[in-house]
Amino acid sequence: MNLNDLVKTYIKEILITEEEIHKRVVEIGKEITADYAGKDLVLVSVLRGGAFFLADLSRAIDLPVTIDFIAIASYGSTSKHTGIVRLVKDLEEPIEGKDVLIVEDIIDTGLTIQYLTKTLKARKPETIEICTLLDKSVRRLVPLSIKYRGFEIPDVFVVGYGLDFDQKFRNIPFIGILNIEELI
Repeated sequence: MNLNDLVKTYIKEILITEEEIHKRVVEIGKEITADYAGKDLVLVSVLRGGAFFLADLSRAIDLPVTIDFIAIASYGSTSKHTGIVRLVKDLEEPIEGKDVLIVEDIIDTGLTIQYLTKTLKARKPETIEICTLLDKSVRRLVPLSIKYRGFEIPDVFVVGYGLDFDQKFRNIPFIGILNIEELI
C-alpha cells in the first residue's frame, strides 16, 4: 500500500494542513530568534517524532543553534500512557550554562515532558523552556509552562509530520485524525 492509499484508508480528516504547519513553524522561529538573540541556544528534540518539527524549526531560526537529541519511552506500541517514563537515549553534549529549548511534537498529559524537564534541569542549564507543535491540554495531568505552542488540538488521535501509530504514518506531510478503529 502506498502513502496515498494509506491516507485514504486510515485518515478521517486533515486537522492541520501542510501549509498551516509551515506558516506556524516560521512564526515560532521568528519568536525564538527574537527571544534568544545573543544566547547559547541548544535545541533538544525528543525522538523520534520531534525530529520532523525540529528540522523545520531550526531552519526558521535565524541564529546559530546547537542541536541534540534525547529519546524517552512512555507509550510503547499502544495509544495509552503507561505512567512510566524511561530514558532510552541521552544527550551527546553537556548543557550546563546553556539556554535549552525542548522541542516536542505533541504534549498531552504532560507526564513525559515533566520528567524530561526535571531530568535536564538537574544538569544546570542557564534556562530551560518548552516548544511544542501540538498541545492537547484537555488531557493534561500536571501543570506545565509551554513557552512556544504551535496548535491547540482536541482529544483525538493524530498522525503525520512525525507523529505515528505503531511507527507508521510519520511521513505524512500534514496532521490528520487517525481512524484508529480501522487499525485495531
